Amino acid sequence: MRSNRGRDTKPEIAVRRLVHAQGLRYRVSARPEPDLRRTADLLFTRARVAVFIDGCYWHGCPVHYTAPVANGRFWAEKVARNRERDGETTAVLKSRDWTVLHFWEHESAHLVADEIVATVRNRRTVELGSARRATKAGEVTRTDQS
Repeated sequence: MRSNRGRDTKPEIAVRRLVHAQGLRYRVSARPEPDLRRTADLLFTRARVAVFIDGCYWHGCPVHYTAPVANGRFWAEKVARNRERDGETTAVLKSRDWTVLHFWEHESAHLVADEIVATVRNRRTVELGSARRATKAGEVTRTDQS
């Protein structure tokens, strides 16, 4: 079990390289919220986007997961708990205004990176637009009061 990595897996590194090459910066294996004991594989704090790249075996990929014969009940329960925890994490983060992206390790790193970049840039544009509108509204109010 020690050789099973919790971070810096080959699919994660491939996606991180592509996202970084497109100019985005992120945190690796970081908690989105201090009180949440779960870490995202890539975390864009300003845009509030959390990315999870799930392993096919550990998270029960519908395409690639095959239940082991030895100790099958234990592993089935473990994968079910992992999937349940993934759902809880997603629900908590969405309720706190995070965008949550889940990908499987077998998905194309280029397609995954493109979707991440588009989502992060879209979230930043929305936030910048609302901040600019708030600033302009504040300036108008101040000039009206003068």
